[in-house]
Amino acid sequence: MVDEYPLDLAGIEDQRILWERAARNLILQVTDRTGCGSGWHGHCRQVLTWFLSRWGVAPDRAQKLVDEAVGGRFASWTCPDTVLVDDVAEELAMSLRPDDGTQSAGPAADHLERWLAVRAAVPWRDAPGGGGDGPVAPSRDGAADDIRAFDGALDPDRARGMLAALDLLRADAAHGASLDFELLQRWQQHVLGTPQPPPFRDLPAFAKGGRERYGIGPDTRARLDACLAESARRTGQLLPLTARAARAYLDVCFFHPFDDGNARSAFLALVFVLAREGVALDGVSLLRRVTFQADEPEDAVILTRYIDIHLAETRRNSASPAS
Repeated sequence: MVDEYPLDLAGIEDQRILWERAARNLILQVTDRTGCGSGWHGHCRQVLTWFLSRWGVAPDRAQKLVDEAVGGRFASWTCPDTVLVDDVAEELAMSLRPDDGTQSAGPAADHLERWLAVRAAVPWRDAPGGGGDGPVAPSRDGAADDIRAFDGALDPDRARGMLAALDLLRADAAHGASLDFELLQRWQQHVLGTPQPPPFRDLPAFAKGGRERYGIGPDTRARLDACLAESARRTGQLLPLTARAARAYLDVCFFHPFDDGNARSAFLALVFVLAREGVALDGVSLLRRVTFQADEPEDAVILTRYIDIHLAETRRNSASPAS
């Protein structure tokens, strides 16, 4: 969608009307695709930020300009009228300056491909083992407790959706379900509170203020499914559970399959991989308060260590409930 409007930031003074028309058309395309449902304006901001970044505006600057142009003028379940759309598009175009760019207008790096290269090089077999083998039942439900405390503080409806997804994934784990996009999609419908399972994204995705870009191709979903399938325990090719759970989490992060809620989806995938082998944690704080880089191998190793810390502590506490 953003590639339909090739523009040049250096020529902004002569092209300003073209930038305005492009922004207007993108807003209207988002309203048409989302139906102006819950949180549609967040996706609209994301698309406008992608658009500016794609044509040379520095990612942080792009996000700032979009935030300033949109402000609080878009609302869930409300489609903006023509006057408002035109006003936002005009303000965005008028705010652009030739020196807003620090990158060329050429294709940006694909951090999904960078992640897949890192993924192949990480020494997953050397990951710590979580303090032992076999199932473990914690004295408290760390995942549910964290959702109630963290997500509940942000939005009670968000917490309810996450808890519903948590119950569903544990039922799926008990039945030995295979982890793939379709399974994530079922949980994500509860996470986002959408009337239908959210589809796989059809555009490049951005994260970390636009600093990471995840490409899209006709085989992206199939590649994600192939990666997630490796989270299962396999005879003759046993990787530590901590490694398989961490890898699934990062796969979801960097494939970035949904337009929204990918961090929550990644966390649920991690919990599922553990639950499928009868493991639950009594704490998850290290797994939800950190950010990982797609092209940094050490980050993958760090995540396996964080899972190991929580798992080993859960085993100790389970063995000594009085403590």
